[in-house]
Amino acid sequence: MTERSTIDGKAEPEATPPRQRRRRGRGKLVAGLLIAVAAAGGGFVAVNSTGLLEGGAGPTRSASALPPATATVSRQTLNDTRDADGELGYGPVTTAVSRAPGTITWLPESGATVTRGKSLYRLDNDPVTLMYGDTPAYRDLKIGSEGKDVENLERNLDKLGYDGFTVDDEFTYDTYEAVVEWQEDRGLDETGVVKLGQVVFADGKVRVESIEAEEGQPAQPGQKVLTYTGTSKVITVQLEAEDQRMAKKGAKVEVTLPDGKSVNGKITEVATVIVPGEGQEEPDTRVEALVSIGNAKSAKGLDKASVDVTFTASQRKNVLTVPVAALVALQEGGFGLEVIEGGSSRYIAVETGLFAGGKVEVSGDGLTEGMTVGMPK
Repeated sequence: MTERSTIDGKAEPEATPPRQRRRRGRGKLVAGLLIAVAAAGGGFVAVNSTGLLEGGAGPTRSASALPPATATVSRQTLNDTRDADGELGYGPVTTAVSRAPGTITWLPESGATVTRGKSLYRLDNDPVTLMYGDTPAYRDLKIGSEGKDVENLERNLDKLGYDGFTVDDEFTYDTYEAVVEWQEDRGLDETGVVKLGQVVFADGKVRVESIEAEEGQPAQPGQKVLTYTGTSKVITVQLEAEDQRMAKKGAKVEVTLPDGKSVNGKITEVATVIVPGEGQEEPDTRVEALVSIGNAKSAKGLDKASVDVTFTASQRKNVLTVPVAALVALQEGGFGLEVIEGGSSRYIAVETGLFAGGKVEVSGDGLTEGMTVGMPK
């Protein structure tokens, strides 16, 4: 992953780290120099002499002592961005495991889409039904059961057209009657009890990613049957842990597709993941972001394709900027700029804002767009 900053939407090459500024004709003024490092700007060294500022302006010096290079104070949009590699696919893969013993009698095809109320697979010829919900099935559901999984079940029964009960977190006799009707329609034993293994809860409709078992194969609880994903194209990106600020749910990103086209994207989910180390390496903590594409048609025909994703952590519009190397550390504290006017120069104090791509946002009394400031050679 690379760091990149843009100014007015255009990529700007990285600036080389500023070096200690050389002054001509400084003589004994070298004594009392103050060294400062601006971590946010990618380490640099700037110096200043004792007593440089008084009343916001320092003494002037002649053309023979002017800095070896200059830059112009410009008004621009400054973006703090990161570029990261992403993979276009269908998002995280989930494994469906058998929760009951039996024989696998039917499996869907890889790539098939399964929706609410349909069979994900069959065990002993009984359907294992897909339902939507954010709580995994983990127990039998029957009269007296209470909890989020009960609410998931009742909401699905309601969506499938069964009625006579209230959608809440309590399994009542009314729920029992709806379950019996549902079991009859699905060809299950009409017990009124939803046994563990009869339903699988997923966030929504799913796409079968791979088949992990065979028809006719005996299954035991915990055995992998198949894997599935969501059905919408998403981009999976992993960032370094220190770049977590870049990935905020709901934030907009820019996606560059394999054909070079750029499309808008949006971060839909952010999670912390542990990446196992190779060999003797320690596991690595990463931030995983899922990105949806605004124009889904642009990703048509692309599957498991590599894309570039540009994250923007912060943006400062219409601000004054200078190269980071132009900053001079002031003995009084803070930073300043050496302003060149005619054949002489003077120092003014400035406040710094966003550091990005070798540029820094600056503001201060007397600072205006178009001013010329000193730079190291």
